[in-house]
Amino acid sequence: MIIGLTGRNASGKGAVADYLKQKGFCYYSLSDVLRDFMRKRNIKITRENLIKSGNELREKSGSSVLADKIISRLDRNNNYAIDSIRNPEEIKSFRKTGNFVLLDIISSQKIRFERIKQRNRPGDPETLAEFISMENRELKSKNKSCQQLMDCAALADYKITNNGSLQELYNKINKLLKNLLMRNKRPSWDEYFINIAKVIASRSNCMKRKVAAIVVKDGRIISTGYNGTPRGTRNCNEGGCPRCNSLTTSGKNLEDCFCSHGEENAIVQAAYHGISLKGSTLYTTHSPCLLCSKMIINSGIIEIVYNAEYPMNENADRLLKQAKIKTRKVKE
Repeated sequence: MIIGLTGRNASGKGAVADYLKQKGFCYYSLSDVLRDFMRKRNIKITRENLIKSGNELREKSGSSVLADKIISRLDRNNNYAIDSIRNPEEIKSFRKTGNFVLLDIISSQKIRFERIKQRNRPGDPETLAEFISMENRELKSKNKSCQQLMDCAALADYKITNNGSLQELYNKINKLLKNLLMRNKRPSWDEYFINIAKVIASRSNCMKRKVAAIVVKDGRIISTGYNGTPRGTRNCNEGGCPRCNSLTTSGKNLEDCFCSHGEENAIVQAAYHGISLKGSTLYTTHSPCLLCSKMIINSGIIEIVYNAEYPMNENADRLLKQAKIKTRKVKE
């Protein structure tokens, strides 16, 4: 889960982020990315310079540049709190990652100004007039690359009012967290096994296409395989297969290919280790070719779940149907 935080100056975003860190959330701030950018250019770090540098960076590299830099660092197995979201394009980028929720932290202007005076950071406004003037520049701009806090607030999934004590704020976050985490769904078994097959495919040494398959029985993986040259021979990506290394047109000169397919290797590996595949399900990143389909039928596999269509497999489909092998495609 990724929880994004937006809101006006001194609304309490930092307090929410600190509390989420206590709950095991990893933390990133778009402002920290911006500060790194400024340090490399010897720009003094003040709020005015942060606003100016952020606007210039978005203008030059795209309005989502700060978010994109953070997204490249994320691990899908962790929960994250992301602070200092100030442009709608940043929100759009985070939404593309999947399980993203945006919180708008709200507090009255009077309370926020009092907080600013208490924290006394360098570059913070010293008078209410300065505070209001700076805030107005952040709320809305005709330049879409600039800060657009009002537009960000309009895109929030939840609004948290923070005019009371820290404990009152924490209680609100606790209540929201329970609801969010309880609805955070696990992948289905099909998604789970197909995603494992995709990781296994990364081990493929084939120059043309990386394919992998796993065989599952009673919810347990009993064999895996990815495409590549046979055991003990030179890898395809080291020049081991003449067809793949000549970048032959798809479907041509298949008799010259030294690589075994992922499904083929999964079945052969089971035989090598004396494992029966009778009654099992094969998950594969691509639907099987004719040769692999024949092996699947004779191995006792009763179902195939695949992620992408393999070209030239009309005969394979016809044969699998005749053998009453169930086939289905996982929707992405």
